[in-house]
Amino acid sequence: MIRLLDIWGRKSKKQRKREIIANNRERGRMGEDLVAMEYAMSGYEVDRTHPRGADMTVRKRGLFTGRVTSTRRIEVKTGPRARLSPLQKKVKKKKRTKVERVDSPFF
Repeated sequence: MIRLLDIWGRKSKKQRKREIIANNRERGRMGEDLVAMEYAMSGYEVDRTHPRGADMTVRKRGLFTGRVTSTRRIEVKTGPRARLSPLQKKVKKKKRTKVERVDSPFF
């Protein structure tokens, strides 16, 4: 049995770190869903591209022809100080990647 609380009821350092990482993962997923919904409501097709340096690829199709008129990769960051990973920086230089920053008071 893993002992998560000491005799005074405090959580271990590992347990606190696990909770922080789980919370950050949840916030990130909610931010991605929010941005994906905004693009879908604007008429874009949204495809998830995990884990290739961006969170999603959005495509805009022509109204009459149905051909793809523009494609863009989107990287979503939740919080004002979230940094890009080295892979994300590399992909941003090579391809058209837009970094969307989501800082919502709800999460």
